[in-house]
Order: sequence, then structure tokens, then C-alpha cells
Amino acid sequence: MFKALLKKMLPHPILTGILWIIWLLLNNTVAAGHILLGLIFAILIPLMTASFWPEKVRINEPLTLLKFLSTVLWDIIIANLMVAKLIMGRNDKLKPALIHIELDIQTPLGISFLANTISLTPGTVSCDLSTDRRYLLVHALHAEDTSEIIKHIKQRYEAPLIKVFTSC
Repeated sequence: MFKALLKKMLPHPILTGILWIIWLLLNNTVAAGHILLGLIFAILIPLMTASFWPEKVRINEPLTLLKFLSTVLWDIIIANLMVAKLIMGRNDKLKPALIHIELDIQTPLGISFLANTISLTPGTVSCDLSTDRRYLLVHALHAEDTSEIIKHIKQRYEAPLIKVFTSC
């Protein structure tokens, strides 16, 4: 009975925890009023948006997710430096490209994470997803070898996301 009530009150407990922490960080305080208000919002927001979540999120390998996040942060730093070098040089040396990446990942949340990761990394932007969710169109600011970019995205981003996210 208690477990069912808890599941109904906290449909997405991880999201609730993250929202609560973000609230406290944004307000830069751990005053009792902010703790309570943040907790109320952290509980209400997932409750009010639960119907918008088509699938139940399950994280299979949390350590793989942490490794993935650290990889993405590192890649963002390196890509910032590479893009800065590219734009400080001559524009006629840039080789922009549109790349179609065949997706192995199937879950909507996993595809969303992949597309957002690609867009967060400077120099690449996710442009479109095919209607059958099998191909992701990516724009690269500079692409010497498109097959190398595809290999990089599939190994560093897609492979860990496949391990992490599965549908329930």
C-alpha cells in the first residue's frame, strides 16, 4: 500500500531529486523555506507532467552514464578549443557537411540524449530525425572525413547510451 502510494506521488523519483537539487543550487541557499519550497516544486512538477512521459525511464548502468557524462564534458572542452582554432583561421578552409547517421539506439529518450549531446558539442548540430527514427541528420562545421565523425559519434555517444537507457 505504502509502496503504491509512494510510486503514485513520485512517478519520476530521479527527476524529483534533480529538480530539488537544481532549485537549491539556483537559489544558492539551504534555508528551511527554500528546502521546503524546492521540495514542493520537485514533487509537483513530475506529478503534473507525468502524462507527457510516454515511456518509463530506467537507467541500466548508472556508472556508464557517469562515464558518458564525463566523456561529453571533456569532448565539449576539446571541441570548444578546436572550433575556436577553426574560426580564427581562414573560412575558405572550412569543410562543412551534412551527415546522415544510421541509429542503433531505439528508445525515444536515448535518441533525444544522443541528438542533444551532438548539439551540445561545439562544431556539430543535430538537424533532423527521420520519421522512422532510423537516421539522424547532423551538420558538422568542419568534416575532413565523414565516416570518422560517424564512427566517433557511434562509439563515444551512442554505444554508452544504448547500455544506459532501455524501455520498461
